Parts: sequence; structure tokens; C-alpha cells
Amino acid sequence: MPTCPSDNSVIVEQSSFFSPDGTVDWDAHRIGWAIAGATAAATVLISLVSVLLHCRNYTNPPQQRQIIRILYMPPVYAVISFASYRFFRDYTYYSLVEVVYEAFTIAAFLMLLIDYVADSASGHSAENAIARKDKQRLLLPLCCFRYRPTKAYFMYTVKWSVLQYCILRPAISIAGIVTEYYNVLCDSESFNFQFANVYLEIVDFISISIALYGLLLFYGLTREELKGRRPLAKFLSIKLIVIFTWYQSFVFSALAGKVIKATPYWTTTNISDGLNALAVCIEMIFFSLLMLWSFSYREYKRKEGTPATSIWRPLWDSINFSDFAVESFASLRFFFCGTRTKTNRVDFGEAFGVEGSNGLKKQRGSFTELATYSTRSIP
Repeated sequence: MPTCPSDNSVIVEQSSFFSPDGTVDWDAHRIGWAIAGATAAATVLISLVSVLLHCRNYTNPPQQRQIIRILYMPPVYAVISFASYRFFRDYTYYSLVEVVYEAFTIAAFLMLLIDYVADSASGHSAENAIARKDKQRLLLPLCCFRYRPTKAYFMYTVKWSVLQYCILRPAISIAGIVTEYYNVLCDSESFNFQFANVYLEIVDFISISIALYGLLLFYGLTREELKGRRPLAKFLSIKLIVIFTWYQSFVFSALAGKVIKATPYWTTTNISDGLNALAVCIEMIFFSLLMLWSFSYREYKRKEGTPATSIWRPLWDSINFSDFAVESFASLRFFFCGTRTKTNRVDFGEAFGVEGSNGLKKQRGSFTELATYSTRSIP
């Protein structure tokens, strides 16, 4: 297999921000370095405030656990983008790590929508929210087919369509890191079938398309129940991050060699990657502010006179992803075992893991130790 030509120049630029005499030579690279660092720090600060407000008003753990996970997205992108600007020769490694968190954010958003739907139903019963839904057409391009929302296969398929991305995206990134190490990834040659990048991109495109299709299908089915929750604003605050980063990366790559010219230290690929990383750092400030508004803590604000909750339990809940593992296993278990039994009757609450479902208690009895801090466990 042919190896990819190097994207880095032979001459190595000085790696220190300060000159040997302790001064700063404010060239274009160092100015970008300072801007990227300052904006990344501002994003972390804004997101930290938003997270701590939810932690101190942790009145609805099933929902706020997912919200805190989503709020991590701008600082994760900002910090990794700053590192990819600072260590630009290893940009590909950082970019492969960065996109992994998108998968967990999308899954957290689906879990949040599910709990919103259950919340809107009488008696916190998810069955009441979906029982009146009639047979409907699928979204484009599968609009020729119809589905019945009350059937268990639909519930499990929607959930699995999103959760599969949490498995495939990290696997794709690991494969990308390995192939980059052996110099056969060739990210700059996106459409060259001699290298690994094009195949990983195809798998990623299929996986993310299935995840977004399932998410949009569930939103279209339950949009009436989600009124007042600003679901579209929440969804856009997540997806616009991905859209902005992808399109601007494409634009900068297209400009490489035409408008963007190489320097003795930076190749055209280095410069386009650096500009993309710098732009991401700046944009994350605005996205962190958007999330501060769209995922406001105010609807969970504790009652007057009630003491603030400890921040440690919410933080642990948000970084403990065992609930995703349990949900994924439960879906696979249904596909491999549940469909073989005619007497298998699964309701919405059991399929989606909504708190209070009788079926959920039976189904997860053997997984209690695995998910001690499951999404549906309220302290």
C-alpha cells in the first residue's frame, strides 16, 4: 500500500511562545496562538458556569445528567482545537479525538428528548404520550414505508439507530489514529481510494446519517409533546457546531495551494488546519453562550429555602456513561431475543428506559450492578 506524503515541512518552527530573551515576537502564528488560548479559556469558563448552575440545582437527575453532558461539547471542542493549533504537526490525531464527543452528545440529546416526552404525559406515563399515535410514513428518502409508533420494534430501532454511533464513531477514530501512525490515512487526500481515509469517511457518513435520521424521526413523532422545551434550539446548538466545523474545514482545505500559500515552517495543509482550529476556538464562545440559554438551569431551579445540591454527584453522573452501555445492550437483546417470542409485549417505557416502567425493572434486573448510576436512577 502506498504511503501518504507528509503534510509537514522539514524545517521545524520554534516551539516556545516566548523568545530566548523572554520577549514575545508577535508574528501571525503567535497572535493566533494567543487568540486560540484566550477564546478556549473563555469557552471553558462560560460552560463551567452553566454546568455548575445545573449541579447546584440538580432537581431532575434523568434530564440534567444528559444536559450537563451536552454542555461539555463546546469546551471539549475548544480545548482540543487549541491543542491542535498549538501542536499543528499532530493536527489529525487531535481532530480524530475531537469528533468522538459528538456521538455521545447526540445520544445524550435523544435520552433527554425521551424523558421530556415522558414528562409531558399524564402521570409521567410514556404510554399515555404515544398511545394515540397512529401509523405514519417514514421521513425522506424512506417515505414509501410506514411504521406504527406503538410497536416495540420501532422504539428499539430508533434508540439503537442513535446509540450505534456511540460505538462506531470511537471505533472509526481508533482506526484513523492507527492508520495515521502508519502513514496510510492521508486525510488531505479525502477521495483517494488508495488510502484509508475515504473508507473511514464512508462508514462515518453512513453511521451519522442513521443516527440523525432516528433522532429526527423521534422528534417529528413527538414534537407536540416537546412544545415549550425549545427542542429545535437545543438540537441546533449541537448540530451547528458540527456543521460549522465541517464546512469551514472544507473551505480552508479548498483554499490550500490557491489562496493559502506555504511558508518555510508551515505547509498549505498546516495553515488550513490551523485556521480551522483557530476558527473553532472563536466559535465555541458563541455556542457556549447559546447552550447557556437553550439549556437553561432555570426550569430546574430549586425551591426557595431548599439547600443547594452537591456538585460531585451530578458531575459523576455526567461522566459515567454506563447508562449508554445498558441501553445499547437492551436494544440488542431485543433484536436477538425479544423478536423470537410471540408473547413478548414491550411498551414505550420499557423500550426507551423511562423511569417507572414495570418492564424496565424486569429487563434490567440483571444489569443493576453495571449501571449503578443509570440515567433513570434518582438519588
